[in-house]
Amino acid sequence: MLYLLAEYLGFEGIWNLVRYQTFRFGAALITALFIGLLIGPRFINLLRVRQGKGQPIRADGPQSHQAKVGTPTMGGLMILIALFLSLMLWMDLRNPFVWACLAVTAGFGLIGFLDDYDKVTKNSHRGVSGKVRLLLEFMVAGIASYIIVGQISTDLYVPFFSGVSIPLGPFYYVFAATLIVGFGNAVNLTDGLDGLAIMPVIIAAGTFALIAYLVGRVDYSEYLGIPYVEGAGELAIFCAAIVGGGLAFLWFNAPPAAVFMGDTGSLALGGALGAVAVAAHHEIVLLIVGGLFVAETASVIIQVFWFKRTGKRIFRMAPIHHHFEQLGWSESKVVIRFWIIAIVLAMAGLSTLKLR
Repeated sequence: MLYLLAEYLGFEGIWNLVRYQTFRFGAALITALFIGLLIGPRFINLLRVRQGKGQPIRADGPQSHQAKVGTPTMGGLMILIALFLSLMLWMDLRNPFVWACLAVTAGFGLIGFLDDYDKVTKNSHRGVSGKVRLLLEFMVAGIASYIIVGQISTDLYVPFFSGVSIPLGPFYYVFAATLIVGFGNAVNLTDGLDGLAIMPVIIAAGTFALIAYLVGRVDYSEYLGIPYVEGAGELAIFCAAIVGGGLAFLWFNAPPAAVFMGDTGSLALGGALGAVAVAAHHEIVLLIVGGLFVAETASVIIQVFWFKRTGKRIFRMAPIHHHFEQLGWSESKVVIRFWIIAIVLAMAGLSTLKLR
């Protein structure tokens, strides 16, 4: 909004400053961080009063988790409020990529909110039916994919190789929607320990802020041999707001958590990262940068498949972070070691920019 006002009103001094994406990147991050820290305490108290018993804790989970009974959920709303207010101030709202990513974030956030609300009101961890959730998610992701693909090609670019792409044609719409939905649910599955999901989301968002900025520059994209996407640089500001809002949430979610992110936040942030990756034409790189989320999802799929086939379990418990808890790792040890893995994977993803 400030971006458009400065341009419309002809404030040359302000316009010369806010037109730089690098300035708005920092401004969006700091704004989201400040708003999140400002509203956090009262927002958490409101959730605690409204929810009473808080998020239901799985009875079959690690026994140490029973100490978390009464912790409120839906903390993702705090992230989304900080995110949207920051974006309204600093983003160029004429950019179609912005609206596509906002649609996914808001749509998935609403679906997650309905799921969290159902769990809290019924005091059950089941929530909304999985089939209903997936149907709604694919509807939102399909609309966003249509908007994004209207601005880019339908080629799937392969990392490590310059100029190598796979023409998917109409199938790219299905691929893009599936990636967005899949990544939203992958982050959702990872959100099982205090601080476990939000920090890798922050790391991935910071990584894709850089990727989006480079992809949106003709000179840098040509030098690195990566696809140039006009307007994609604006998504660096979007990712910066995720980082800021995520850091504010982590302040309250650090062990022992005062609030849980819930499906409201995990679905929204995961879907947002998927949408940014599609818009920046770095879909495969997202699977590298977000490899931790991929591994968490794979552990659940493998566990279910193998158990149905043999009646036996490969992991002591899935998702895989619970497996390490059952092996005797403390919660903080699991979280910090998974953060380290997320950082390493982010560096690996960034290395693909030059290894072409």
